[in-house]
Amino acid sequence: MRRVVALVGGSVQGVGYRWFVRGRATAADLAGSATNLPDGRVEVVLEGPDAAVAAVLADLDGPRAPGAVTSVDVRDEPVQGVRGFTTT
Repeated sequence: MRRVVALVGGSVQGVGYRWFVRGRATAADLAGSATNLPDGRVEVVLEGPDAAVAAVLADLDGPRAPGAVTSVDVRDEPVQGVRGFTTT
């Protein structure tokens, strides 16, 4: 199991980015969240099997991602056992 927090920069608010992440995460059966931050970034939290987390991380700045991603800063955190995926 793995938990990551990714801070995604670029033009990622108001373009459906959080819903894109939610779709990818729920399809991979991951828990977590996608949250707009006041500075224009989106914070993405993903928790679940390592391979599934890695696959969704790769999609965060992939060709299907809406908007224009310019950076993805990732840090690992201890697994918290969260369930479901939320967007705020």
